[in-house]
Amino acid sequence: MASHGERRVSARLGRAGEKAACLKILVGYRLFYFVGLAVTLWGASLPLFAQVMGDEAEMQRLQSRAEEAMANGDADGAALHSGKAALMAAQLAAQHHEPAVAELYRGAEALFRAQEYAYRAQALFQRAGGQLPASSGVCGTLRMAELKVTDATKRLNEEPVSAIEAGYRSERERLRGQTTDWAQTIDGMAKDFQCR
Repeated sequence: MASHGERRVSARLGRAGEKAACLKILVGYRLFYFVGLAVTLWGASLPLFAQVMGDEAEMQRLQSRAEEAMANGDADGAALHSGKAALMAAQLAAQHHEPAVAELYRGAEALFRAQEYAYRAQALFQRAGGQLPASSGVCGTLRMAELKVTDATKRLNEEPVSAIEAGYRSERERLRGQTTDWAQTIDGMAKDFQCR
């Protein structure tokens, strides 16, 4: 049986333990509050950033869908998805205030328009029965593709002038590579369709 003194020590330790537990809870709530506040303030400043990231992902998804459609022989579907990717690129160009980044997305828009015209030319050629030489409509559509791919090449050669713009270097290089490939593809199509 505990003595009166032992019970008092035990009670004191109990109160101290309760105080320690309460302090831990308060510190936990305070930490939770500050973390919550920081996340809320940070989150409030990010809607545009999140929108931009979402638009970039959507643009790339549409480009992939265009490639898939063409792989399945659906030139009209490929043209449709490339046109939508071009619209997303135009939206991204409008959202960026850094000149070289905006120009990057204008270059992407021109590239996707070039792809759209090339896919439309392919669809027109197929609908016409694939007879050579291709019709003036097919050749005119390919000419538009050539003009757009030339515009893309010019815009994607813009060099970054700030740290923010330099962060887009890999995307610029990826689009430059695609533009070079598409310039060759469109040139080859014009020759195959006997447009020149």
